[in-house]
Amino acid sequence: MNKSPFISPSGTGLLANRYQLKQLIGSGGMGEVFLANDILLGGTPVAIKFLTQTVVNTKMQQDFAREALMSAALSQKSIHIVRAYDYGVNEKGKPYYVMEYLCGKSLKDLIPLSLPMFLTLSRQICLALQCAHQGINIDGKMCPLVHRDIKPANIFVIPDPILGQLVKILDFGIARFLNYASTASTSKGFNGTLPYCSPEQLDGEKLDSRSDIYSLGVMMFEMLTGKKPWQPETDYFGAWYKAHHFEQPKAIADVKPTLKLPQKLNNLIMACLAKKSCDRPQNIAQILQALNNLEQSNCPSLPTILASRSILSSSLGSGLPIAVEQSCRQLLWPQNKPIQEIVFPQVLDTVQGSMTALLLMLSKQEIKNYALSTRYNQFIFITSPHPMLLWVTVLYNRQLAPKWLPCYLDMQNLQNRRMVSLLAENERYPLIFFSLEALHSCTNVLSSRIEPTQRQMLKTWVEQSQNLPPTFQAQVSKQLLKQQYKQMQSRILQYLESKPEVVLSGSI
Repeated sequence: MNKSPFISPSGTGLLANRYQLKQLIGSGGMGEVFLANDILLGGTPVAIKFLTQTVVNTKMQQDFAREALMSAALSQKSIHIVRAYDYGVNEKGKPYYVMEYLCGKSLKDLIPLSLPMFLTLSRQICLALQCAHQGINIDGKMCPLVHRDIKPANIFVIPDPILGQLVKILDFGIARFLNYASTASTSKGFNGTLPYCSPEQLDGEKLDSRSDIYSLGVMMFEMLTGKKPWQPETDYFGAWYKAHHFEQPKAIADVKPTLKLPQKLNNLIMACLAKKSCDRPQNIAQILQALNNLEQSNCPSLPTILASRSILSSSLGSGLPIAVEQSCRQLLWPQNKPIQEIVFPQVLDTVQGSMTALLLMLSKQEIKNYALSTRYNQFIFITSPHPMLLWVTVLYNRQLAPKWLPCYLDMQNLQNRRMVSLLAENERYPLIFFSLEALHSCTNVLSSRIEPTQRQMLKTWVEQSQNLPPTFQAQVSKQLLKQQYKQMQSRILQYLESKPEVVLSGSI
């Protein structure tokens, strides 16, 4: 981690001989956030947060370094926690930390939410909190982390091709440092966000995960209603102290009568808002279980994530029309292709018309292992500097490593555009297996289904590619897509591991 001083704490300048500050993009009680370019990584955009609290002695600087390092280590464990890269203290004693730059929206700008979106985001928030509360290993000891400032402004939501919406929690460890720094200074001020603070936090007690659960309850109430559970006459400390300690939260039905909320969800939120920590859910796992039970119930207002993100298909047969499957099984391995584990797309002409298929060669044992696998697909398209499509198919079996089948298609190539057009026209595409041991004939046929919305997007991408001027930078776009491919693999696995063991396919 780099700790070089920064000449100017606000405005443009070079921080730590590495980060070129561009502009202020946010500010709040904890400090100011700047957009910057990491010049050592070719100008990669990053976000840099300068904290409000000045570091006045060596002990405080050490404490900040410890919290920053723990936050960075935690961010490596969960995709739902903003990635922290670097930290330091400038020449005026202002601590800062460097994190990934996120393109999305704060949760505070999205609420109130629909029930399905509430469920999707709440689960991801809980997964991040569970990861933090379980702790990170420091010198052989597990150290749990309590956030201390869970609120909509610290939840960022970004578009994600796999999860739809990806939650990122900001500022882990920072609230604890600011609280220490404030009490260690002469100001002895209170650090936290009063509407979301637990009663024990307002009392200055030692906090555990149940304090975050209280803040989560306040936030979940607000996510559904757009209002907080209490509305004191003033925003002063005393008014909020009274509300959190002595006033019962408002009923969700009174705040938003039009919201048809399952009673179990209402009870869960109210349990999180219990005044005594022993009366709340004792850990995030209990909340996740309750959310899962709601998802699996027959409540029509809460469709399952599986149903909304993917399509179930029978594990028996390929799922293709008989005539199409027969055409697939008559195929021979192309003579111009090597005898090795490879995958490539090919247009298949059948009695029911043309379609795009994936041909792949594996060992007999692997073909047998993945015969009843989960099939999942995803498409990513970029137009600049060169139109290029990444088409990924995954064969997933919980007992085996996933089999990744990526194809990169240059969309200035006429034949590739035809293949993508055929993908858009057909509900399914075949996966035609050839074994290394039996070189010539097809061994098995499976299929993967493309969702209607994705098929429409494929049509749009073909049209865009036809209208773009010629370029000669296909390799640059391919490298960009390879980087995205590496980043999305862990998200796809997390998505598949969270689902029942069924044969599914979905393109998101």
